[in-house]
Amino acid sequence: MRISVSSDMDEGVARQLVAELRRRGHTVISHGALQPDEKDDWAFCSEAAARDVVEGRADQAVVCCWTGTGASIAANKLPGVRAALCTDGYTAGGARRWNDANVLALSLRLTSTALLSEILDAWFDGAPSQEPDDQENIAHLGRIGLG
Repeated sequence: MRISVSSDMDEGVARQLVAELRRRGHTVISHGALQPDEKDDWAFCSEAAARDVVEGRADQAVVCCWTGTGASIAANKLPGVRAALCTDGYTAGGARRWNDANVLALSLRLTSTALLSEILDAWFDGAPSQEPDDQENIAHLGRIGLG
């Protein structure tokens, strides 16, 4: 799978995230502080990673900033992005299952190496629900704000 990754800081689990995704066999596209000569402010690098998903260069994205909040807000500004700030495996699995999240947002401050592994396991093991009510909710998200 092609995963776009952004971080506004080259600290915390940012580099471990890239290494772990590659270890799991994913192709990683890096942005922000993880890519030399690229603007690393959270709004800019999170947009770049989310745009990779929207424009088909990546299947999913992981966006990081100190709290994860700004990264998730920036990613969610793009139509078609469903970014979820996840602080544990249960939330990550639920975001994939019930919200069909395609962008994972992480806090560099809160995410330890062990927690990163738990979150990624749940994220990649999760799949969108096929329940009609869940699918209707996702379809409705695409219509919100269109008029």
